[in-house]
Amino acid sequence: MAQKRDYYEVLGVSRNVSAEEIKKSYRKLALQYHPDRNPGDHTAEEKFKEAAEAYAVLSDEDKRARYDQFGHSLGGGGFSGFENFQDAFGGFGDIFGDLFEDLLGGGGGRRGSRGKRGADLEETLELELAEVLTGKAFDLEILRREVCGECLGSGAEKGSKRKVCSDCGGRGEVRVSQGFFTLRRTCPRCHGEGESIEKHCPACRGEGRVRKMRKLQVKIPAGIEHGSRLRVTGEGEAGQSGASRGDLYIHVIVKKSKTFERQGQNIYCERLIPYTVAVLGGEVEVPTLTGKTVLKVAAGTSAGKVLKIKDEGVPLYGMTDRRGDEYVKIDIEVPVKLSKTERELLEKLADERKDGINPKKGFF
Repeated sequence: MAQKRDYYEVLGVSRNVSAEEIKKSYRKLALQYHPDRNPGDHTAEEKFKEAAEAYAVLSDEDKRARYDQFGHSLGGGGFSGFENFQDAFGGFGDIFGDLFEDLLGGGGGRRGSRGKRGADLEETLELELAEVLTGKAFDLEILRREVCGECLGSGAEKGSKRKVCSDCGGRGEVRVSQGFFTLRRTCPRCHGEGESIEKHCPACRGEGRVRKMRKLQVKIPAGIEHGSRLRVTGEGEAGQSGASRGDLYIHVIVKKSKTFERQGQNIYCERLIPYTVAVLGGEVEVPTLTGKTVLKVAAGTSAGKVLKIKDEGVPLYGMTDRRGDEYVKIDIEVPVKLSKTERELLEKLADERKDGINPKKGFF
């Protein structure tokens, strides 16, 4: 039979370490090597059992003193290491409750819990791109759970009292034994509150909350991006038994513009200009988020050229005085139909430039 390792060595602690450090070290090893986290790993299972055996001895003041004096024999007779391993788990309540909450996702109740935090709510708000310049205030009506005005959140009828839950003794949790382990679970009778109600409030039927329509105003900051998610703290549903309120989350949708495309703080658009302005230069009116402005076009501007209008873009988030730029892509309008005068003038120009145009032909 293989010789047992020193219990202090198993837990990775020194011989003069405190009881709290022993517990802390064991919990770390138990989480690391627990069979649920290492399915099919026999080595991890053995290390888990070895750590549990060491903790069973070193966590008990008397057994630790005997172990320090006599080692694994513990003075002969008496307690022999792993023989009373199952009994030792009876004293592991707190540490295994925490352990299994970590392993199983926190399903257990907590001693002293008297209420559940209110649920979070979600709303979706839509803005036009132009409204992003200054932000926008929305008036919302939200149906949510509020503290009952009749029982003030107690859930009990007037004159009635709350009493300690008979199943959990007021702890809000019950312990369930599964083999070696004792797990903590939320009490099914009082749902973790530790108390039960003699007579339910008729207005809220014992819940302590009622559904009401709540009006509030929400300000969307300037420069908000499409798809942003804002949190309004404490504007969710009321909690139970005095617990804190939930939050309100706002999903922001910035509608697509028919004129502009947004990229960060900058906006982009296209402007069709007459071919005469493109050749000779001039001024054209272009749209902006706030209306229109005049853009100077240099002579000889070609199609596809991009011109910048400074500070006509979208502001930096929450700062209306720092805006991006607007970029205008130039496209040249070529007329499909010409008047007689226009054609004659263009033919003279083409002849002078020797452009080799097709002459106008009659029907025959």
